[in-house]
Amino acid sequence: MADQSTIAAVDLGSNSFHCQIARIAGDQFYPLDSLREPVRLGAGLGKDKKLDEESQDRALACLARFGERLRGLHHHGVRAIGTNTLRVAKNAKPFLRKARAALGFPIEVVAGREEARLIYLGVSHSLPASREKRLVVDIGGGSTECIIGTGYKPLKLESLFMGCVSYSLRYFRDGRITKSAFKDAELAARAELQPIVGSYTRGNWQHAVGSSGTIRALAEILELSGFTDGPITLSGLDRLRSQLIKAGDIAHVELPGLRADRRPVLAGGMAILYAVLDELNIATLTPATGAMRQGILYDMLGRFHHHDMRDVTVAQFMQRYHVDTQQARRVGTFAATLYEKLAGATDDENAPQLLAWAAKLHEIGIPVAYSGYHKHSAYIISNADMPGFSRDEQERLAALVLSHRRSLKKSREGLPEIEDQAVVLALRLAVVLCRARRDARFPPLEIKLQGGRVRLAFDPAWLEANPLTATALREEVAEWARVGVELKIPGLDDILLAQEPALAE
Repeated sequence: MADQSTIAAVDLGSNSFHCQIARIAGDQFYPLDSLREPVRLGAGLGKDKKLDEESQDRALACLARFGERLRGLHHHGVRAIGTNTLRVAKNAKPFLRKARAALGFPIEVVAGREEARLIYLGVSHSLPASREKRLVVDIGGGSTECIIGTGYKPLKLESLFMGCVSYSLRYFRDGRITKSAFKDAELAARAELQPIVGSYTRGNWQHAVGSSGTIRALAEILELSGFTDGPITLSGLDRLRSQLIKAGDIAHVELPGLRADRRPVLAGGMAILYAVLDELNIATLTPATGAMRQGILYDMLGRFHHHDMRDVTVAQFMQRYHVDTQQARRVGTFAATLYEKLAGATDDENAPQLLAWAAKLHEIGIPVAYSGYHKHSAYIISNADMPGFSRDEQERLAALVLSHRRSLKKSREGLPEIEDQAVVLALRLAVVLCRARRDARFPPLEIKLQGGRVRLAFDPAWLEANPLTATALREEVAEWARVGVELKIPGLDDILLAQEPALAE
């Protein structure tokens, strides 16, 4: 990450969009500005799992306003993240293209557990230092995250498919509030919680805190109404629920501290929170000031100081899948050298890092089965929880790993950018040339990529002395030809023809 003094986090939540801008000073950041708009993107998700035009227009208008505030910041200094609604929307990809144009910066969509990790990072930095285990609960517009951690380190991460927007629309449609609606909403939330109750109930942690607008809003309402003295309790929620049911309609509810934009999603969020407290046996839930946007900033700060969570994840995967670290180092070093020669003045700043990760992870599928291990490796990368990585990063990394051997036709579909051609070629050639799995001095070589043509020149004597590699290189020439790329290696055919009579004898 380039040296930046000002950074910004954009959180595209299912209920609200947030933009937090901060100034870096050493190992800390200091807030400079904060923007929030109740976009309610999740409300535009229809039964067909597609975002309607009205919700898209609200979101794009908001992002355009955020984009004006962020204008002038370096692209490395801004990180925008989409959450549950953009994870499930079937038309997320075309919307994201428009959203990126409106904001002026790339937008990542992260998996639920990565969202949970970023939430915990933000919340833990807002709390006093402690060695005790904490439970963090965050009720968003479309999902609810539950995390157990100690210090700044999360130990358990879960993301559940329930949120204040989705539950309010499903169980309290048109604002009607009834006893049976609360019962149905709470039962649904309890069912969603069941798989995690055993490991998240009290006894697995010492202190419970809550993050997000829903929890902070309910805590304020309960305290101002005299139902609690600060922390959220089941008895306080019971009293508030009775008051809501008595009103019968959210439009008729009069509560101190209830903002207009929070009113439509209050009942759904409260039903989820009641189920969480009851199922996890939480006596008191203390609201916290930290949230995912602060977590994004701390994560960026870590990358800024070369403490990238993605590197930690890759190292853990190498250990988990018993990767030959020496071979990964050989392939990575040689691939980086080749890519530098191939890429020239390319502006793809992320490619070298992507290539380094691919070299470290390309063999993680071997413990599954050696046959087709590149497919197993790519599958693991595509589907595993990889803290620090966005979905797009995982997909691109998986596509690169899939393409490091055998057929290029299908694997290249996941790597459409022209710059990726150089990344794939560098990795494939490195794997071929390091096949002996031993440290060796390779002869000087020349390699040049221009359009759909690649010229790779070796010392002919070296090629003649390494017939297995020469054969593999000829197969590589044929494979690239199948996808319309001419890979020319001067003298290769002559060497192979000269070897054929010897093989026949």
